[in-house]
Amino acid sequence: MALSGGHKDRELRVHESLDELSTDLADYIAELSEASVKERGVFTIALSGGSLIGLMGKLCEAPYNKTVDWAKWYIFWADERVVAKNHADSNYKLAKDRLLSKVPIIPSHVHSINDTVSAEEAADDYEFVIRQLVKSRVISVSDISDCPKFDLILLGMGPDGHVASLFPNHSALEEKDEWVTFITDSPKPPPERITFTLPVINSASNVAIVATGDSKAEAVHLAVDDVGSDSPSVPAGVAQPLKGKLVWFLDKASASKLEGSQFSA
Repeated sequence: MALSGGHKDRELRVHESLDELSTDLADYIAELSEASVKERGVFTIALSGGSLIGLMGKLCEAPYNKTVDWAKWYIFWADERVVAKNHADSNYKLAKDRLLSKVPIIPSHVHSINDTVSAEEAADDYEFVIRQLVKSRVISVSDISDCPKFDLILLGMGPDGHVASLFPNHSALEEKDEWVTFITDSPKPPPERITFTLPVINSASNVAIVATGDSKAEAVHLAVDDVGSDSPSVPAGVAQPLKGKLVWFLDKASASKLEGSQFSA
């Protein structure tokens, strides 16, 4: 059984196993997709890379592969490595191989970055694409800022607490004007990346952060237990939609250092 806890517009879901987490994550995504399609006729989702994509794998299986309205999905990346689309480090390639090629997504609804230009140009291009889709109302617009309002932004988290490609103490965390920015000095390879900025992440209707394993426990503690302080110690701690809902998907190991013994392994 999953343990749930939280306050305000944040929910913590702590799972006994990765299999249970994967099922819950698939249910969560499928429910948001259904609600968004019913309300707006589309579902706009931004993905990240890493272990998150593998944990989404149950969406390729019954019942989701038949019940989800895949033709209404518009897919984006909250961050991407500036490498060729067929490169082993590409978040697009990971998602295509593990998920998108296994369900009936419409290819023109998959918005990957331009992999033939510099990181700066790729970020500018990606922001332009998103702005066009906001104009055409495929992507909603936030009613408290001019930012796009994605139906769901799915994020993993590193042991250092980074989300998307927003790393601790990096200037990209402070970017307020751009929707998409770029970095050329990522602390982990490859160095060149594009990333959604915090204002875009925090304008989403829903944000989910998925973190599993012992190596994430300290960062989960810093992000979750420090929420509300003036300066959270890790980027994941400042990912909190202003008018949306945040859900953390954790396993017992990643939740083991949270305050409150109910989450201790």
